[in-house]
Amino acid sequence: MLYKHFTEKLLGLQGLNITNIEENEKIIFIYAEMERKEHHCISCGTATNTVHDYREQVIKDIPAFGKLVSIVLRKRRYRCKYCGKRFFETNSFLPKYNRITTRLCAFVIEKLRDERSFTSVAKEVNLSVSTVIRIFDVVSYPKPELSTVLSIDEFKGNTNGEKYQCILTDPVNKVVLDILPERYKPYLTSYFKQFPKEKRDSVTYFVSDMWRTYADISDVWFKNATQIIDKYHWIRQAIWAFENVRKEEQKKLSSELRKYFKRSKSLLIKRYDSLEEEQKQQVNVMLYYSVNISRAYFYKEQFLKILNNKDAESAKQAMSDWIQNAENCGIPQFEKCAETMRNWYPGIINSFSTTIANGFTEGCNNKIKVLKRNAYGYRNFKRFRNRILHIFSHQNSNNKQAAD
Repeated sequence: MLYKHFTEKLLGLQGLNITNIEENEKIIFIYAEMERKEHHCISCGTATNTVHDYREQVIKDIPAFGKLVSIVLRKRRYRCKYCGKRFFETNSFLPKYNRITTRLCAFVIEKLRDERSFTSVAKEVNLSVSTVIRIFDVVSYPKPELSTVLSIDEFKGNTNGEKYQCILTDPVNKVVLDILPERYKPYLTSYFKQFPKEKRDSVTYFVSDMWRTYADISDVWFKNATQIIDKYHWIRQAIWAFENVRKEEQKKLSSELRKYFKRSKSLLIKRYDSLEEEQKQQVNVMLYYSVNISRAYFYKEQFLKILNNKDAESAKQAMSDWIQNAENCGIPQFEKCAETMRNWYPGIINSFSTTIANGFTEGCNNKIKVLKRNAYGYRNFKRFRNRILHIFSHQNSNNKQAAD
């Protein structure tokens, strides 16, 4: 049995006197009443201390000692001697018309700072899912301030009928700025148009993948910003080109060789210089079986050597040489890759002039995937946006403090 004085301190509810405590395997029942004091009539304002009757109300509170907690509150109903109005005593821990303490609401909101589903939190605190959602819906995050470095990326959301939503971050300070309902130009134009021109002109870097709309938005609304194509996104173009050649040529091999190539594909993707001697021999054997894979491997390796350049000037020459060699190499996959590199050349070269990238943004996307999977998707975009921003809000404040 819990000791009364200890429980009073644990509860921390001012003006509440505990009269009894009962518990079973799952729930602790705390019987309590407010300290009797003078109240003012809600109708005429006259002071009164006359109790008309009592009513019991069961109030759910935050869990304690691994059990659910319910406060059985014996509420007084006062009567005004002047006008006869009857009214209940007031308290600070229970919102009007609620049977859930204020701090349980705060507890629920805090529990929703990770990727857990509403259902999971509801089970933990013994509330209905709709109640947990209703509690969370008071959370709202306003439109953000623009930072000097912006990173934008899309993730698969399937909310409000849109296949993709966008995430906007500050990759330098590692802050999630906003979640946008779609990635198409009309919406992004209307969104960024809301920000004052001086704020948009203060943006120095705009980081994105190779979605043309992002480049167009940067050109129009962030004229002073250097456009950067994230390295991960342009590097994987060459990896994809090589993989497509491998898959195509693999089909021409025997069943046994196909299985061997499939099991060993990670060795073919890795840079040759990073392999151990035994792994290099395995790669050489695989390249021996297919001239086309061998040629594609050469262009892939030459492409990855561009990453050895430490500045934009040296990278510019290396990339130009590779494009010239690959665009007429006779391998359709790499000719297309070379065309892509030429189309995005300025943004790719700019990625060598700074360490800013989309790594933080991609990490956030992974968390969003977990959130979406745990909840089996979200139909309401506003709630989805607030969940995401709520998850990252605590992290955002910590990162800002560290930066300061």
